[in-house]
Amino acid sequence: MADDTMRNPDRRTLLKASGAASMLALAGCVSTGNGDDGDEPSEDEDIYSIGMIDSLTGSLADFGERNQRAVEIALNDVNDVGVRGGELDIIVEDSEGQSQGGVSAAQKLVNQDGVPFVIGAVGSGVSLAIYESVIQDTDVVQLSQNSTGLGLTDFPGLLRMSPSGRTQSIALADIIFNEDEYDEVAVTYINDEFGESLYDAFEEAYEGEIVYESSHDGEGSSYSSLVSAMNDSGAEAWLFITYQEEFATQVNDIFSGGYDPQLYGADSNRGDTVLNNTPDGSMDGMKLVEPAAPEEQDNYLAFADDFEAEFGESPTAWSAFSYDCVVTAALSIQAASGFDGAALGEVVRDVTRPEGEEVFTYEEAHAILDDGGSPDDIDYQGVSGPIDFDENGDPRGSLAVFEVQDHGYEVIEFRES
Repeated sequence: MADDTMRNPDRRTLLKASGAASMLALAGCVSTGNGDDGDEPSEDEDIYSIGMIDSLTGSLADFGERNQRAVEIALNDVNDVGVRGGELDIIVEDSEGQSQGGVSAAQKLVNQDGVPFVIGAVGSGVSLAIYESVIQDTDVVQLSQNSTGLGLTDFPGLLRMSPSGRTQSIALADIIFNEDEYDEVAVTYINDEFGESLYDAFEEAYEGEIVYESSHDGEGSSYSSLVSAMNDSGAEAWLFITYQEEFATQVNDIFSGGYDPQLYGADSNRGDTVLNNTPDGSMDGMKLVEPAAPEEQDNYLAFADDFEAEFGESPTAWSAFSYDCVVTAALSIQAASGFDGAALGEVVRDVTRPEGEEVFTYEEAHAILDDGGSPDDIDYQGVSGPIDFDENGDPRGSLAVFEVQDHGYEVIEFRES
């Protein structure tokens, strides 16, 4: 954990004024020193600029807010030590939680700012759109912070820090059928790559009968006909694979309709947006599954202490993924033969693989590299847990099962993925 006295007060002050306005102030913050040609900065321009596409506004903004707080902590930890004798800078752009917004942000970062490394995005469909429209067939490295859709596995050049949602779907199928003994379920899922792929994996894993299934569009003002149809199916267990704003609307429709199902959900259902926009008691007993961070691991505890001291709240696993994206990018820059996409792409997997010495902080890893070590000599163990990107760009991971109790989320179980 970095000493608070070593932190840059300007950065900390900036992030304390969090929320959409302060995060948007970060978006488009142009740095110097990376150059459009991939060369290293000169001696008087020792800033290494990479890009990040986050959801600062829109239905996924709860993720973006915590992501940016984690990024601030990661930048401080990296720049307290330094990278290639200089500093890391991140140009942040807003996707607005939409594919087109993500593509526009990526085009700006790659074509105008000339960044060789892009962290992005929140939302599987957004990450895929960025990759297919902008990153694919270039040397730019893309590492998604918060994407669990199964389709990303089909694009080995698109790395992600959060594990595939297939593990969530399998866990939900097991909980609903084997643990809670519901042999019928009604399911609705958001009409995008995330929702469709997690539903497909659930359908394959569930041993009971799916008596109702339907996709739904985002940003609906009402889903009353949908929840009415779920109720008419006769299923007592209802599974939602969607996003927070949509789910809050659906919960209100369930509550106003007088329905009382057993609710289940995937990762993007959980958050303050849901709690703050639904009646107390309307979700009590609901179970959700999402990726988990190793909460007893020393480096996670240090990260959580910093996060809580700075922002007055606990981080989430999604925050930990964002922190690790920044550290992985910094280690890649430190380890690479040059500051360009091709050189970074050659080492980004190696700095997290188990062939090297286990290191739990950027400082420990940097010391090995600075002493002449190669990327193969380090195995960064993230605050989100072991990373170990496989041939498809997917990491390892574990899961947490939450239950809604007294209109709050409580962890009731951890599972290995």
